[in-house]
Amino acid sequence: MSRLRFCANISWLFTELPELSQRIHSAASAGFRAVEVAWPYDSDLDELQRAQQATGVEVVLINTPLGDVKAGDLGLAAVPGREAEFRRGLDLALKYAKALDCRRIHLMAGRLPAGSHRAAVAKEMEAIFVQNLQYSADVLLQEGITGLIEPINTRITDPTYFLDSPHQGHIQIAQVPGRNEPDSAGELNYRYLFNLLETLGYQGYIGCEYKPLRSTNEGLGWLKDHWTLSQ
Repeated sequence: MSRLRFCANISWLFTELPELSQRIHSAASAGFRAVEVAWPYDSDLDELQRAQQATGVEVVLINTPLGDVKAGDLGLAAVPGREAEFRRGLDLALKYAKALDCRRIHLMAGRLPAGSHRAAVAKEMEAIFVQNLQYSADVLLQEGITGLIEPINTRITDPTYFLDSPHQGHIQIAQVPGRNEPDSAGELNYRYLFNLLETLGYQGYIGCEYKPLRSTNEGLGWLKDHWTLSQ
């Protein structure tokens, strides 16, 4: 029996359905026992609670708010001059996390200021990031919630994101090069990687954050194969 625990990222999967609450039900029907969601803040919290409680699905992870989406924000934890806004966003994330019994919040660092060079702003942004992480750690400790940080690939995904150096943490998967289902139709051998994670005794969640080529359910053959082979 496989020891690996997969969670459906419903910001990427089951997007055939408009509401996050509907996607929670679909994830449960597909066999997932856990979900993660990037930004649940446009969804009715009571509806999300009802879906989570009805299915028994664990909400593993949410992100702190983006900031001003129209201005190109992607989080605020390392952005100069936005400390107060970051803290308000953290309060909102805590409200959702507590209501959904979610024990992990991704503290999004954010992008470099428009028109700036990384080398010129890196020191200031790092200082602000550390300051906000220290503040967040104190707040989250009181609630029994873990704060996570996530480096983003600045060569392919987002060249202006501040945090770009991975060391450890929550694992997310997608196939190369199209960021689609983690099956055998790409460059990465996920059967080998899953076996390696089993051997290493990895006990965290594996977030399924990919773009389905067709409907989400049609593309879940890789997961069913893994569950079958691991029995």
